[in-house]
Amino acid sequence: MAQAASIPPGAQPACAAETDARAAARKRRDAVADEAKRSFLRMASHELRTPLNSILGFSEILQSELYGPLGAPQYKEYAGIIHTSGARLLKLVNQVLEIARLEGGAMDFDLRPESLDHALDDVLDGLREEIALRNVAVLIENRGALPVALADARGLRNLLGNLVQNAAIFSPEGGVVRVRAERIGDWVELAVIDRGPGVDPEDIPRLLRPFEQGENALTRRSEGAGLGLPIVELLCTAMGGRLKLSSAPGEGLTARVRLPAA
Repeated sequence: MAQAASIPPGAQPACAAETDARAAARKRRDAVADEAKRSFLRMASHELRTPLNSILGFSEILQSELYGPLGAPQYKEYAGIIHTSGARLLKLVNQVLEIARLEGGAMDFDLRPESLDHALDDVLDGLREEIALRNVAVLIENRGALPVALADARGLRNLLGNLVQNAAIFSPEGGVVRVRAERIGDWVELAVIDRGPGVDPEDIPRLLRPFEQGENALTRRSEGAGLGLPIVELLCTAMGGRLKLSSAPGEGLTARVRLPAA
């Protein structure tokens, strides 16, 4: 009776070697694809942002009449319109690139202990003019004693900025946006609450899909492309957390974020 050929010590069966080779080849292809995504995003970021920054800069010079009067007052008004439109377009470009990076796994996160007090201070400084323009107050409960989360510094500020801005946009005139945070076991839970028109609970999943436009009050009033909340959800996931939305018509919207505690 014939005996099966023995396999020398340290050697692998042919099928196992082929499997390892295929896995290595797939890993190399994935690495090449990831680098191609990163290269494309770097190129797109530069090629889109550079002309937009020029438009913003020169329109601001014209609007301020830095080098002398423009003549007809309409020119100054038009320069202001160009600047406002350019700023909105730049924001959209930044959001689209952010979505592409997050969905493509092309962002590197450095998770470190981050103070929510410091992060919220930075966010409110950046949104000061917009919040004042909308005549909305942002009330942070227990300010100065908020917990510390394990998060990426830029990602955390982006996440908080989108949530606060979204709440301010849909708050009524003279309304209040409430922000509260507490440590619950191994987690930090943060809530951003507005008293805007709210949405039907059945519409909430749509608000987390990029570019989703619906017939509810929330999406109709939005000035953007519906990317703020999807970005928040992707950032939460990337930093090991989660996002939960709750709302009802006429009762505003509450966004709850859970991140690992430091």
